Amino acid sequence: MDYISTRDTTKTPHRFTDILLSGLAPDGGLYVPVAYPRITEEKLAEWRGVLAEGGYPALAAEVVKLFVNDIPPAKVEQLTAAAYRTPVFSTEEIVPVSELEDGIYLAHLSEGPTAAFKDMAMQLLGELFEFELARREETLNILGATSGDTGSSAEYAMRGRDNINVFMLTPAGRMTPFQQAQMFGLNEPNIFNIALDGVFDDCQDVVKEVNADAAFKSKHHIGAVNSINWARLLAQTIYYISSYLKITSPPAPGEQPQQVSFCVPTGNFGDICAGHIVKQMGLPVDKLIVATNENDVLHEFFSTGQYRPRSSEETQATSSPSMDISRASNFERFIFDVLERDAAQTKDLFGVQVKAGGFELDDDVMAHIRDHYGFLSGSSTHADRISTIRDTHANQSTLVDPHTADGVFVARGLKDQVDTPIVVLETALPVKFSETIIEATGQEPDVPERFAGIMDADRHVVDMPNDAQVVKEYIASKTGNATTTD
Repeated sequence: MDYISTRDTTKTPHRFTDILLSGLAPDGGLYVPVAYPRITEEKLAEWRGVLAEGGYPALAAEVVKLFVNDIPPAKVEQLTAAAYRTPVFSTEEIVPVSELEDGIYLAHLSEGPTAAFKDMAMQLLGELFEFELARREETLNILGATSGDTGSSAEYAMRGRDNINVFMLTPAGRMTPFQQAQMFGLNEPNIFNIALDGVFDDCQDVVKEVNADAAFKSKHHIGAVNSINWARLLAQTIYYISSYLKITSPPAPGEQPQQVSFCVPTGNFGDICAGHIVKQMGLPVDKLIVATNENDVLHEFFSTGQYRPRSSEETQATSSPSMDISRASNFERFIFDVLERDAAQTKDLFGVQVKAGGFELDDDVMAHIRDHYGFLSGSSTHADRISTIRDTHANQSTLVDPHTADGVFVARGLKDQVDTPIVVLETALPVKFSETIIEATGQEPDVPERFAGIMDADRHVVDMPNDAQVVKEYIASKTGNATTTD
């Protein structure tokens, strides 16, 4: 399996392990497979047995093997077994699925070390990075941006690993106290937290600007763990497949496989982009429902065809802060597919028109997106989140975090338009958003034992202006700390 950039008209192929370490393509595009592998009915039947006998790590290995041809299959199995295990995850099932109410399910993606769905990808990335860096005898300085959960998931996955440093940009004052404590409380020699004067989109722009400096990127071995890194999306496809297998039964002879829909809280279009990928691979997915908060750029696109990224000043601070994003990086991968992989047009839209304010797709293309790709969307407000959290707690005995509440609210609103079961992808455990939970239910969320005392740790973070050059100077001053075998 080779990979190409969404902006490369020459379609120059790259190996998986090369794009694993590089993140963003040199032309500013995002890497995608040359073609998506196919999931046949026979493959699905085989995977049912794999999941039943070997659990989530065994299924993960089979999925990863479809996309990776430069890591030995036996090593892939070792890496997925190391990534998806207890006590790193609090349950051997890794991703349990439960029925919330008639027709709506929850896929529990927050059983990992930081209680966020980002752990599902980061734990595998940590294993992949460490293996490949050791094989090449190289170092990697990861530069990332987080609106709340990516940062802690990355840092917990990479801390203490050989040959890896993590530089994580956060929007100053925009995360919850628990999220800040998870990240800033880490005292590890290879972890560097940076609080940037701006919003998440500013952090993401700095990451892209640093990556665009080819000389700096090469000299300082800059890599990425944000969802611009293809391996993140690869890891996320696995739980779509496992969730599908858990709530469906094998079809009877002559019958079509049952279809399932997914509702995904999203701001950066990464989590739901993985759903798009598995649908294109042939997983029997009916609808892919985009759930946004008040920062509803994606909902506006799927409703009107207009993609209008907002400025930092227009990006609202909400009670589902991990979705306070107005420029969705992974959206380029989806549009690349919609445009039948026209790299020149994709480059014009995202390299030119987005910078000028956005773009609009015509009605025929939008109809194709709804009919062929199966996309629907909705948005919610703070009041919607509060009422949803209160209702699920009182009537379903289920406490959800604000982002998952966005998903449940939107799924309920669109349920009459969907003829298949809807799986809402959980985003995080409620403990990370206690202020909102208290407002909704009148009580503090339970604190899992593994997080006891987390609020008491000293904080390790550096404040910086919204300036890529300052960030580069800081990275350069610290990269001598990397453990290296060079």
